[in-house]
Amino acid sequence: MHPPPPGPLGDCLRDWEELQQDFHGIQETHRLYRLKLEELTKLQNSCTSSITRQKKRLQELALVLRKCKPSLPSEAEEAARELENQIKERQGLFFDMEAYLPKKNGLYLSLVLGNVNVTLLSKQAKVTDAAFNFLLVWYYCTLTIRESILINNGSRIKGWWVFHHYVSTFLSGVMLTWPDGLMYQKFRNQFLSFSMYQSFVQFLQYYYQSGCLYRLRALGERHTMDLTVEGFQSWMWRGLTFLLPFLFFGHFWQLFNALTLFNLARDPECKEWQVLMCGFPFLLLFLGNFFTTLRVVHQKFHNQLHGSKKE
Repeated sequence: MHPPPPGPLGDCLRDWEELQQDFHGIQETHRLYRLKLEELTKLQNSCTSSITRQKKRLQELALVLRKCKPSLPSEAEEAARELENQIKERQGLFFDMEAYLPKKNGLYLSLVLGNVNVTLLSKQAKVTDAAFNFLLVWYYCTLTIRESILINNGSRIKGWWVFHHYVSTFLSGVMLTWPDGLMYQKFRNQFLSFSMYQSFVQFLQYYYQSGCLYRLRALGERHTMDLTVEGFQSWMWRGLTFLLPFLFFGHFWQLFNALTLFNLARDPECKEWQVLMCGFPFLLLFLGNFFTTLRVVHQKFHNQLHGSKKE
């Protein structure tokens, strides 16, 4: 190879040679990465299929044991109980193993994200969840402070919505203290999906309320400190009928969360007090939100009929 000419061109050629050497190293590293990635995928598939087979055989074994247990002699009952405990322990170990393996997305995540794998293959998931729940606590605390200031300055916020934010603060705080484990992992995806949906509904509520309040303030019919709409006018009905199905679906999802948590609390493996302490707030939120929304809709519909009769 000819020596590089002097001057800027020579410097460029020398830099190019260094880049070429680095590039060969990058190619080799990428080749090893692809081999390891293929090996990892094969190991994941092998692990997943083996665990699925084992879990199926364990279920069959547990079913056979449950059927034959009443007819066992007294001296064999102790061995049957020990085998039953070992089966439950093995199922718990499989659940811990599956936490590090890819999972199929649920219906909601499939609709939103498709087949994108969102499984975190490390304990980073719990750290992320803790940060998320801490942000929820901070968010609802700021809401309660803001609402208290607005009420003192003449805002007319319904009492339930203020109390709702205190309950949500408590619920988020309990979720923050819930340790990682079998019960937490069973409820985790459902709670995160609900939180995503709730954020979407809150955006719809904000869009509806801000539009109504802007128009009423422009007409001089509302105080500048008002955050919600009292009373009703015919032009509001179109936006409200669009919003109501999303609201009621979210309310019944809160009831579903409560029933799921109460069901988990009955599990013999459940040792965490957070399960029940999250179930009761979800039930309270459903009852308060559902009946308050029904009352508000009935009141607005009554006001609309009363206004049309006057006309």
